[in-house]
Amino acid sequence: MTITKDMSIMEVVTKYPDTVPVFMESGMGCIGCAAAHFENIEQGASAHGIDIDQLIAGLNEVVGEN
Repeated sequence: MTITKDMSIMEVVTKYPDTVPVFMESGMGCIGCAAAHFENIEQGASAHGIDIDQLIAGLNEVVGEN
């Protein structure tokens, strides 16, 4: 399954725990915060000033969808 920017942060982390370091290294260290439970990846990246395309590429590389 390809990870997309409209997917829930927690959905991705739950299905693909290996993605946690990608989120953390990109500057999205709030994986455990309340917002991660209702924000999608794009919303979280935007709130932290993270390049969404680069983040999605990194996440998909980790799960083998690149």
